[in-house]
Amino acid sequence: MKALTDILSEVQEKIAAAAARAGRDVNDVEILAVTKTHGEDVVREAWQSGLSIMAENKVQEAAWKKPASPSGPSWHLIGHLQTNKVRQALSLFDFIHSVDSIRLIEKLNTISEETGARPGILLEVNVSGESSKTGMSPNEVDKAVELLLTSPRLSFEGFMTMAPFSDNPEDSRPFFRRLRQLRDDVEKRFSLSLPRLSMGMSNDYEVAVEEGATWLRLGTVLFGERPKITKKTNVSFSGLDSYSGEGPTFKILD
Repeated sequence: MKALTDILSEVQEKIAAAAARAGRDVNDVEILAVTKTHGEDVVREAWQSGLSIMAENKVQEAAWKKPASPSGPSWHLIGHLQTNKVRQALSLFDFIHSVDSIRLIEKLNTISEETGARPGILLEVNVSGESSKTGMSPNEVDKAVELLLTSPRLSFEGFMTMAPFSDNPEDSRPFFRRLRQLRDDVEKRFSLSLPRLSMGMSNDYEVAVEEGATWLRLGTVLFGERPKITKKTNVSFSGLDSYSGEGPTFKILD
């Protein structure tokens, strides 16, 4: 099995080649290490290999993993955020990629004012229109931007999207291009600078770089297949569900 440093070097070479094809500066592209269902040992290895941003899909997973991990990385939430988990999310994450509703923006700003948090924010946009995907529709973006501009505790820095899964990375290109064009249009109409585009995962990150991605959400390509998690019990004390499988034991607070 290859060492993470060797895998990372190969991935970075592909990113550099994609950036060159697009005439971009490769230094404008960063990797987010998606450690979903992996333990703190993987976070430690990623940090030691030079990856400085860890990304999690669930607030409750970060709640046990972050305290057990090295203190250096920045932590980003890339999964759907429920409004009842906003307070906990703000205590754990520096950046939230998955802001997908007016209600969530209002909640984030209210609790940020209470706690003194200043999170970075991306609007998640469902540019594909797939009903299975989270994210606001492009038609909702202007109202969300207007609200963010009046939310002093929230630092609005760009957009996130997920392309429909396909075995062919080229199938993702029109969706990544659409998000970049939406960002460019919002920048122009609102006189903003929005430097962040979070798009591209293990199966299509090279295409994402070619289309303007600045943050790549990479998990499987770096760490291999995720550990399989099986539900061990439905309910335990105080509503705490226990999950276990190959690797760490997960305690999910729902």
